[in-house]
Amino acid sequence: QVRLVESGGGLVQPGGSLRLSCAASGRIFSIATMAWYRQAPGKQREWVARINRNGSTNYADSVKGRFTISRDNAKNTVALQMNSLKPEDTGVYYCNKYPAVAASWGQGTQVTVSS
Repeated sequence: QVRLVESGGGLVQPGGSLRLSCAASGRIFSIATMAWYRQAPGKQREWVARINRNGSTNYADSVKGRFTISRDNAKNTVALQMNSLKPEDTGVYYCNKYPAVAASWGQGTQVTVSS
């Protein structure tokens, strides 16, 4: 089972940037498709971006062109670079496998975009 710890969230003004990081434990990390998800207040958790073991990426339409997902298999980490942030990007961000494994959800990291 993969254990996941997210970090890097914070308060940022619209148009700003943040870089999130996810540290994963588990032997199968390097072959797993990993993803970032987010949950806005009062809404269901949604998928944001994913990256497979070869580095191929996919993004939700709402973040395409603004967010970049990357991974370092040697360090068992996944990152999410978020640029041109909007208030609607506010929420708790989580990493997990794709598809998500219920038992692997971590605490997430809060991102607040506000002036």
